[in-house]
Amino acid sequence: MTTPNKLSIFRLCLIPIIVFLKIFPYAQFGIAIPYATIGFVSVSYLNIAILALFTIASITDFLDGYIARKYNQITTFGKFLDPIADKALTTTMFIIFATENIIPMLVPLVMIWRDIIVDGIRMVSANRNIVVAAGPLGKAKTVAQMVTIIFILLNNLPFALWYIPATDILIWLSCLLSVLSGVSYFLQAKDVILESK
Repeated sequence: MTTPNKLSIFRLCLIPIIVFLKIFPYAQFGIAIPYATIGFVSVSYLNIAILALFTIASITDFLDGYIARKYNQITTFGKFLDPIADKALTTTMFIIFATENIIPMLVPLVMIWRDIIVDGIRMVSANRNIVVAAGPLGKAKTVAQMVTIIFILLNNLPFALWYIPATDILIWLSCLLSVLSGVSYFLQAKDVILESK
């Protein structure tokens, strides 16, 4: 197995660990989560631990693609696994935030709907031997989602100290980019999708 594929699998393995840490019933076991306070903003050490794991996972996302391209280790399995690991990581985080009422449930729903539609577009295009490449909007969407997750975990620091709702802006920017990148995929493959034969 190639190094990029191992990194993608490692990224997938981090997801259930993050979920376990986030949903574990600490209070039922008498465990109090300490907080770090900067100014008037508090961030739990649990969020800091999850942020560390998420950052490691995000770095592997960059590394697996970089190594695969540089050392010609691009494989079919890697093409299949890498986007799944990416989507599973970011979507899981947004679903967790929505269940905690940190963000509206509409946000992860829009992202999931977009991913389902894009996957359908890719399948139809693949049947016609047409490759629908990831465009700049898709990459911008992924970056925006990862940055949004980081600032949510940091409770909008440092912007909260200046009363700037950066996290709220990033949440809706990520949602908008999800929609726009989905539209971009559709426009690339519309001739195939709308074909009447």
